[in-house]
Amino acid sequence: MTPDRTTQPRPNGAPPVLAAEDVVAGYLPGVDVLRGCSVEVGPGELVGVIGPNGAGKSTLAKAVFGLLRIRGGSVRLHGEDVTGRPAHELVRRGVGYVPQLQNVFPALTVEENLRMGTYLRPRAYAARARAVEEIFPVLADRRKQKAGSMSGGERQMLAMARALMTEPRLLLLDEPSAGLSPRYQDQVFDRVKEINGAGVAVLMVEQNARRCLQICARGYVLDQGRNAYTGTGADLLRDAKVIELYLGTLARVR
Repeated sequence: MTPDRTTQPRPNGAPPVLAAEDVVAGYLPGVDVLRGCSVEVGPGELVGVIGPNGAGKSTLAKAVFGLLRIRGGSVRLHGEDVTGRPAHELVRRGVGYVPQLQNVFPALTVEENLRMGTYLRPRAYAARARAVEEIFPVLADRRKQKAGSMSGGERQMLAMARALMTEPRLLLLDEPSAGLSPRYQDQVFDRVKEINGAGVAVLMVEQNARRCLQICARGYVLDQGRNAYTGTGADLLRDAKVIELYLGTLARVR
């Protein structure tokens, strides 16, 4: 596999918000899922990570957010080494994270879930709630509804909204469209673009490779825990090798 075909310059030469370099990590002792993976996210960028099942996409998001011990390599946030720092410290430093599974508190109402997002700054709740409800207006009408009674798509919107309550500068999304109907997948991708358009840098791990590449400025293709290809989203969508190996023949006619 040809490594890192293209590396794009960052906007205005600004230092990256996130720089993960040669990351080695896994779930079991001596078994590495990531074997030297590197990604960067510049200020205001929307960066996608795609690849086959088992490539290490979700593992990368967890490692960056401090949920897995990093055995090798480094993670830098705005140039500062945060390798091995716990998740709660990264939240304080402006990182939001939306896991793929169990990403809301089902027994709590929408409002209570959102309040959990401002537990470090409870006085900021009202202002942040107004801001996220502009992006997710459905939540304004569901404040007293239990999260567990919402549809999968609505719960995903709530999970993203709660992460935004912390006012992050970097948002990590782990498979945000997984298991959703086509209608809600469209809404999720639209909301991701809107969040990014508001100035939040986004790193999105996604199984729907074609849709991911359509909206991201840059993309990384992971394979077997390593970088396989890197380029703009548009370039990767047109790359014959990427189409053949990762997007399938469907991408040729769309």
